[in-house]
Amino acid sequence: MAVATPAATTGTRVGRNTDRVKEILSWYESDNPGTKTNIARLLNTGRLAGTGKLVILPVDQGFEHGPARSFAVNPGGYDPNYHFELAIEAGCNAYAAPLGFIENAAARHAGEIPLILKLNSHDVLHDEKDPLSAVTSSVHDALRLGCVAIGFTIYPGSVHAREMYEQLRGLAEEAKSHGLAVVVWSYPRGSAMSKDGETAIDVVAYAAHIAAQLGAHVIKVKLPSAHLEQVEAKKVYEKTAIPITTQAERVRHVIQSAFNGRRILIFSGGAKKESDEAVFDEARAIRDGGGFGSIIGRNSFQRPKEHALKFLDTIMKIYAGEIK
Repeated sequence: MAVATPAATTGTRVGRNTDRVKEILSWYESDNPGTKTNIARLLNTGRLAGTGKLVILPVDQGFEHGPARSFAVNPGGYDPNYHFELAIEAGCNAYAAPLGFIENAAARHAGEIPLILKLNSHDVLHDEKDPLSAVTSSVHDALRLGCVAIGFTIYPGSVHAREMYEQLRGLAEEAKSHGLAVVVWSYPRGSAMSKDGETAIDVVAYAAHIAAQLGAHVIKVKLPSAHLEQVEAKKVYEKTAIPITTQAERVRHVIQSAFNGRRILIFSGGAKKESDEAVFDEARAIRDGGGFGSIIGRNSFQRPKEHALKFLDTIMKIYAGEIK
């Protein structure tokens, strides 16, 4: 199967869809040409253009965790324009953020990088064992700002999950009718779940499947551990001997749970890690397990820009197969 050489120029779009991009687009049979065009823009932008792999910069942590926790370690991050420039210079496929950050600099960088508007947000000023995000922007905002997609977080396992599923159903229907793609952050969390359960392989695979069933074009989940949380699921995993020993095997299983790999599934970078090699090893596992890439926020913007650019370049070389 032919795969294009990654674009050498940051932000460059290939003239025609590669065979790999055509294959991925074929999975979205019910979608209109506008939505498929916007999915293609995600796949045909940046350093990994045409390969079917993605590295997206998400910066919703200021709302989710607070500005000091997110940006004090690298004060340039307080400026919304900083993140646009980092994503563009690094050659990311897209930049995702809440309304305020995108409004602040979208006009300055019109057409330079695909944008994903995060439509709901959650804060940590109230300790919620069962989180429920607030809807903080709209499909109209995404269209007004020239975005290619909306983003939405669901928390499977929360007592409020059904409300979030219903919110997503309506927003996804509206977005698709206007030719936008739908990106879903699917993060298991809730009072009935252990902390280890939030990243348990059975739970993460379940969360990916739920997002696919809710109509997501692109799904974001956390990297799973080998822990099994659900008693009944554990019986099945053990009886059928599902391979989950290595990180690559667990990635492969989560991909399988998203319609046997027929949905784009990317993995969260999580909190900033002390060792870059730990992140690079995760990228290798994602690549080797058939994952589509990463959405890396704090591990990117919580370091000086020069270091961030080198860091992201290494991640992209791993996904492109240039580094083993």
